[in-house]
Amino acid sequence: MVKGKVALVTGASSGIGAASARLLAEKGARIAALGRSQDELEAYVQTLTDAGHEAIPVVADISDEQQMQAAIQQIIDTWGRLDIVFANAGINGVWAPIEDLSADEWQKTLDINLTGTFYTVKYAYPHLKKQGGAIAVTASVNGTRIFSNTGATAYACSKAAQVAFVKMTAIEFAPHNVRINVICPGAIETEISDNTEQQGLDTIGMPVEFPKGKIPLTGKKPGTSEQVADLVYFLVSDASSHITGTEVWIDGAESLLQG
Repeated sequence: MVKGKVALVTGASSGIGAASARLLAEKGARIAALGRSQDELEAYVQTLTDAGHEAIPVVADISDEQQMQAAIQQIIDTWGRLDIVFANAGINGVWAPIEDLSADEWQKTLDINLTGTFYTVKYAYPHLKKQGGAIAVTASVNGTRIFSNTGATAYACSKAAQVAFVKMTAIEFAPHNVRINVICPGAIETEISDNTEQQGLDTIGMPVEFPKGKIPLTGKKPGTSEQVADLVYFLVSDASSHITGTEVWIDGAESLLQG
C-alpha cells in the first residue's frame, strides 16, 4: 500500500524513526532519511540500500527553516514527488522545576519539537497535495494524557501543541486528500531518554508506587520501536484512508494508570 511512494522520515537514524523507515522501505517505499548527523545517517541508509531498498540521507536540523526548505527540495530533486511524511524527530530537553528551567532551555525544546514539526509539514504539504498523501507526527503521552511527570513542562507543552497542530491542519488538508494523524507513545525502548537532562526533580515529584509496574499490559516492560513502526505504517497507508486529525496512544494503557 506504499509501494513506489516517497516517504520522508525525520529522526531516522535511530529508535522509532529508524524502525519506521525500515518498515516502510520493506513495504516498497523510497525513503528520505532525515537527521542532523551525516555519519549516522549515511551508515543507516547504507543498511537500507544493502538490503535492496531505495533510500537517501538528508542532513538537516528540523528547527532551521532554511535547512528544511532545502531538505524538501533535495527530495523533490531526487524523486520528483513526496507522498508520506513521518515527522518524528524531537528531544526530551531539560526536565526541571519551572524556577530552574531557563528560557533558553524552554525555547530549545519548543523550537525542535513544535516549530520543527511546523517546518517539516509546512514545506512538505505543497508537494503532498499534488496527488494526496499522509502525515504522521510523533507526540507523547506526556502533555496529552499524563501530567504527573513533574518537571517535564516544556516537553509536555510541545507535545500537547503538536496534537492541536494536527487537529487544526487536518481540516485544512482534507480537501486535498492529505491526511494527518498523531501518535502518542508511552514508554518505548529508544535512546531519547538517555539524552534527557534532569535537574532538581526530587524537589517537586509526587511519589507514587506501582508494585506491578507502570504499564498494565506488560508490567515493567516498555514497548518497542518496531511496535510503533507498525502503527506508523498503518496511519500512512491506505489501510487508514478514512482516518485523519486523530491521536492514537500506544502505551499499553500506561497513560490510563498514570494520568
